[in-house]
Order: sequence, then C-alpha cells, then structure tokens
Amino acid sequence: MTEFWLISAPGEKTCQQTWDKMVLATTRTNNLSTNTKFNIPDLKVGTLDVLVGLSDELAKLSTFVESVVRKVAQYMADVLEDSRDKVQENLLANGVDLVTYITRFQWDMAKYPIKQSLKNIAEIISKQVSQIDNDLKARASAYNNLKGNLQNLERKNAGSLLTRSLADIVKKEDFVLDSEYLITMLVVVPKTNYADWQKTYETLAEMVVPRSTKLLFEDNDSGLFSVTLFRKAVDDFKLKARENKFSVRDFQYNEEEMKADKEEMNRLSTDKKKQFGPLVRWLKVNFSEAFIAWIHIKALRVFVESVLRYGLPVNIQAMLLQPNKKNMKKLREVLYDLYKHLDSSAAIIDASMDIPGLNLSQQEYYPYVYYKIDLNLLDFKS
Repeated sequence: MTEFWLISAPGEKTCQQTWDKMVLATTRTNNLSTNTKFNIPDLKVGTLDVLVGLSDELAKLSTFVESVVRKVAQYMADVLEDSRDKVQENLLANGVDLVTYITRFQWDMAKYPIKQSLKNIAEIISKQVSQIDNDLKARASAYNNLKGNLQNLERKNAGSLLTRSLADIVKKEDFVLDSEYLITMLVVVPKTNYADWQKTYETLAEMVVPRSTKLLFEDNDSGLFSVTLFRKAVDDFKLKARENKFSVRDFQYNEEEMKADKEEMNRLSTDKKKQFGPLVRWLKVNFSEAFIAWIHIKALRVFVESVLRYGLPVNIQAMLLQPNKKNMKKLREVLYDLYKHLDSSAAIIDASMDIPGLNLSQQEYYPYVYYKIDLNLLDFKS
C-alpha cells in the first residue's frame, strides 16, 4: 500500500497526548493504520492575510511539484526501458527508499532555512522545481531524438526484404559495375516461387544474361536474387517480373552511401550509450530533489492549514498514517469520531462516493487537516 495520510490535530494538554490518543484509536486494538509522527519545525507564521493567500498558492505549487516528480519517475522508467525492478531501486530520496524518507521526515534546514518567511520558502521550492522541469524537457528532447533516429535506422535494417536496407547483405562482387551495357538487378522472390524464378527469369525480357542469377540472402519468407541483363531491357524486365509476382528492388550499389549509413548507425548507437549513464544519474539526483521538495510542500501546507483552522499560538501534532487497505473506510470513521468536535460542519462523507452535484474528490474536507501522499508514481503501460 503506497498511500499515506498526512493529518494534524491541535495539541491537547500536550502534543504527546494528541499523538497517544490517535495511536490508541487506530492501532492498539484494531490495526487500522501504521503511524509515525511527522516533524514540522517552528516555522514563521506571518500575518493571517498572508497565510490565506499562501494556502491557495501552496495548493497550486503542490500540484505542479507532484507532476514534476511523476514526470521524472516516468521518464526514468522509459529510459531504463520499463524494467520495473530497476526503476524502483533508482527512485530514492536522500539515498533511502521513499517510504523510509517520509516516515522519518526531517526538515532540511540547509535547503529551506526556517528563518525565512513561509512565502520565501515556497518561492525557493518553486524556482528549484521549475528548473528541474525545464532541464528535464531539454534532456528528454535530446535523448528522445537520438533514440528515435537510431530506431528508424534499426527499422531500416530489419523487416522484410521488400523494404529493409540491403547495405549489410550485398557485396561489391555481387554486381557488374561500371559497364556501359550491363546492369545487375536485385529481385525479391517468395520462397514458394523459387522454382518458377529459376525456370523463367532468363525469359522475362530479351537480353537477360543466361545463368546469371544468384541467391544472395534469405529471410523467413523470401530470397534476394541477383540477375544481370542489358540496360535497355530493364523496363521490360521490371514489368514482366511484377506480372510473375517477383519484386524488383530499386537499388544501386554505392559503397560510399552504404558506408555512411553504417557509420551513422554506429555513431548514434555510441552516442546513446554515452548519454545513457549521465542521464540516469541526472534523473536519480533530480528525482530525489523534486521528491524532497514535494514532501516539504506537504509539511508547509499542513502547517499553514493548521494555523488557519486551529488558530494561534501554534500547538499542533502532525501525524503520518499508512492506512491498512482493507480498513480505510473504518479508519475514516474512527478519525471522524476522534476529531468531530474540531469542526461540526465537516460531515462524514466518503470522497469516493458519487453524489450528484458534489465534486468531492477535488476537495476532501474533514474536521482535521488532511493531505494524501500517493507514492505510486509510475504509470506502467501493460
């Protein structure tokens, strides 16, 4: 289960009491969730007006940062060619797995100094993650172009004999070259028609050189034959070949062109290998950065929302719950009973219930401060 609920409630006589009460209600007797304290430092509160405005800004920023976290994770999966096990082991935050990071969350004082105002901290995160987003677009574009060009060339060198590149199949000695009168042509013949070809190729046009055909290459369905004839008979030969279900390939032997194609493929393949390592390293580092920023925004949101809801002085206990999947509905009910005195207007409505005219999935509201953290970041295409 990769879903966590980040909640907060006001301190009773002490914050420890708030914590003990929640633990007693959710785990001691009924195993509804696994709980850890979520440590938020003493942040600067500022004025109420600023907090109200910041609440909206943080909601937008949270959506943006989460989208970048998911993009980096998904691109990591694409670059590692969708090898699920390898992807997970590369998606770390501060060198540890994501569950460990959030269950042992410690505010990063160096990155986000708490002497700064909440607005400034939000701006630091916004700039940092926007930079990651822009860098990702540039790097992904360059790598995807390279990968696409290489795939196109690889496709040219695979596929059926009717369409594939012949550069790695034919040799110079297969052709009559530099002759004023003669030309060697290449014909694709279905395997079932080999006997017909041998019987008829000399008579498909006048001036076909007798016994000049040679099988150069075979795939599962067809064979590639060479045949030599006089240049003036080419059009006639093509027409008759088509009538007999033999396909003439438009091909002229050009050593320079073929060499250039091979070199281009080698170059692209080498470039892709060269870029792969640094790109994966960049994705690992910046996934970690973006993920850490995202969880810090969650902490900011809990703090701001708690001050707006529960008032001053700041006296809150933030808690991270990992719901037991089978008991999520029950956990909601228990939390509601525990905290309904905080806000009687927050009716117990399950956000997954479809009530006409109420779009609750966008605005889940409970008597306690609540934010969901979903660690299922990868959209694997089946």
